[in-house]
Order: sequence, then C-alpha cells, then structure tokens
Amino acid sequence: MDELLRLLIQILIAIACATIATILIPRQIPGKALGLVLIGLAGVFLGEWMANYLLRQYNLTFPWLTWAFQDVPIVPSVVGSMIVLYLVTAFLSWGRYGNR
Repeated sequence: MDELLRLLIQILIAIACATIATILIPRQIPGKALGLVLIGLAGVFLGEWMANYLLRQYNLTFPWLTWAFQDVPIVPSVVGSMIVLYLVTAFLSWGRYGNR
C-alpha cells in the first residue's frame, strides 16, 4: 500500500514539476496531459537519481537537495523535469527539421 501511495504522490509531483518546467522553459509538451505526466515522471526519477548521486558521491550537503514531500525530492524533480522537457522537445523539433 505504501508503494501505491508513493507512486500516486510521485505522479502528482510529476504533474506539478512538469508544469513548472514548462513555465521556466516555454516549450509545447507533446501529447498534452499524458505527455505532461510522462515528462514529469521521467523528471522525478532523473531528479531523484541526480540528488542521490550528488549526496552519495560528492557528499554535498545543500539543503535544497533534500527538500522532499513523502520522500520525493522537490527541487531535483523540477530540475529533472526541465532537463527531460528540453531533451524531448529538442529531439522532436530536430526530427521535424530533418524531414524537410
């Protein structure tokens, strides 16, 4: 049950992070709401991985790396969503330009 609750919280945070990412990097998300959720989830997982890596490997103690809601880091998730959003939209636009 805890895993299901954590997944639901991750999805809600993913939607919020992807929305913040689209405000900070104004790009059109492919797939509308489903694309928003998928980019947000990928961003949450990337952000968690980056935060854990930085904390373990380099022993960084920045407080914003550990700000979390239900064990989901907030700032790294937003940064991860921004990275995923930029990469997805860059590859999609690159593919469109290559077909002309």
